[in-house]
Amino acid sequence: MSFSKPAVKRKVGDEHRQFQEKWEMQYFFVEHRGTPTCLICTEKVAVHKEYNLKRHYTTRHAEEYAKYQGDERANRVANLKTCLLRQQDLFKKATKENNAAVEASYMVSEMIAKAGKPFTEGEFVKKCILQAASIVCPEKKGQFSNISLSANTVAERISDLSNDIYDQLCEKAKCFSVYSVALDETTDINDTAQLAMYVRGVDDNFEVMEELLTVIPMHGQTTAQELFHQLCDAIKNAGLPWKRFVGITTDGAPSMTGRKNGLVALVQKKLEDEGVEEAIALHCIIHQQALCSKCLKFDNVMSVVVKCINQIRSRGLKHRRFRAFLEEMESEYGDVLYFTEVRWLSRGNVLKRFFELRAEVKAFMEKDGVAVPLLSDPKWLMDLAFLVDITHELNVLNKKLQGQGQLVSAAYDNLQEEFDHRFADFKTHRATFQIFADPFSFDVQDAPSVLQMELIDLQCNSELKAKFREVSGKADKLGQFLRELTSSFPELSRMFKRTMCLFGSTYLCEKLFSTLNFNKSKYRSRLTDDHLQAILRVSTASSLKPNVARLCERKRCQVSSSKE
Repeated sequence: MSFSKPAVKRKVGDEHRQFQEKWEMQYFFVEHRGTPTCLICTEKVAVHKEYNLKRHYTTRHAEEYAKYQGDERANRVANLKTCLLRQQDLFKKATKENNAAVEASYMVSEMIAKAGKPFTEGEFVKKCILQAASIVCPEKKGQFSNISLSANTVAERISDLSNDIYDQLCEKAKCFSVYSVALDETTDINDTAQLAMYVRGVDDNFEVMEELLTVIPMHGQTTAQELFHQLCDAIKNAGLPWKRFVGITTDGAPSMTGRKNGLVALVQKKLEDEGVEEAIALHCIIHQQALCSKCLKFDNVMSVVVKCINQIRSRGLKHRRFRAFLEEMESEYGDVLYFTEVRWLSRGNVLKRFFELRAEVKAFMEKDGVAVPLLSDPKWLMDLAFLVDITHELNVLNKKLQGQGQLVSAAYDNLQEEFDHRFADFKTHRATFQIFADPFSFDVQDAPSVLQMELIDLQCNSELKAKFREVSGKADKLGQFLRELTSSFPELSRMFKRTMCLFGSTYLCEKLFSTLNFNKSKYRSRLTDDHLQAILRVSTASSLKPNVARLCERKRCQVSSSKE
């Protein structure tokens, strides 16, 4: 019994066929992008095989083109090649213009999101562009008309930009050695609770990235358990492992800081279940500082100040007369300020303005028949001046905390006690923060035992000490120094990473809420949750920028024959 070998199938690629130049004159074919292409009808032939080209020419074009011979045939081939190249150039130009139109659409949509404008502004922007183009460069007006900026397109573009930024964040998150989160919530104009989460991560090269993780609408209850579920989902969706979670910063709401059932307590229990070291939980340092300032009641001062301001500003006629009076007196300021209890900087600003205008206020009130004797009382004026100075310093501190998180001390006993009580959670980690601020000046005996040997070696290294002094106070250059510690000082490096990624405040969340309220206002109250999150992500992104070129590649560029 014999077995025949199976027939081996021939593959075109194995034959290494090449296009031959003589086929141009014989069959009016050229090679375009590796494929034989007919110059007459631009039809392509799959295989570099003379039989296929000859059959195409014989059956389709021989009857008409056989009469061309010699130089006449050569000229005919040259003219057809020129026409084919012109068509290709035209196609390339159209493709380039379409790509440019899509890119411009993305760029304008990003600007609309960052400016907090409604999606319909795109149509207005396009009208302005076309009007300007008709005057400046009328020959290119057709190219500008291809830019798609309808309301639906702008909304889609902003969503694409947001998704691209989030994808970049998830990709960067894979490199985080440690990370922490900051959470806060607010209520929008529709009485929907909006939970904002920011993430801050540090990689092995001590590069810090701080970005918006997500904004979640809480249509139901805002219990600690619900907040915890939302946090777990956000961390899971971003691909962040719990074993690298090192810190959480919140405001002082009971649902956040409750000892047994608060969000922080639930997070700590989750870390315990995962077998991970307990996270550093901090209460927003700016919020703490604002609460401290409220212990400075000085009701005898504030009640008089608020009463005088309300007396002046509560009625339109009297308010206009007061401003005219200040203008007549050539005062430095044109008006007094209203006091708003919920605004952290309001007390200091109101008191400072009132103190500067105390003489003008006293004269106006007496002229109006409503004398205020306390405005002439030296003791009361001393209390006013003291309160002005203290609240001014607290406002300066508040603004500093929004930046680098520097601390100062107050001289007032009651205020000092309030600071001691409020900042107890920061004092718990005082040694860690002091080592991070200046490891070369820290007493080794006060350091944790696991760090003492490495700290001694570090303080004995004069070269590293000199480099640290060069970058001291420069957060952007601190990473250059810390990168040199990774191999020789593993425990110190780990501690530095954990400290670098901590949020000192929920300032970013508060800043986000300002943007949220500006976008979801009474004029845009029907803005959907998805669109709101996309706008916030695009408008608040700092270190991550959307990859517009990549987004354009995913789009099929089509020339629109009609205007939007």
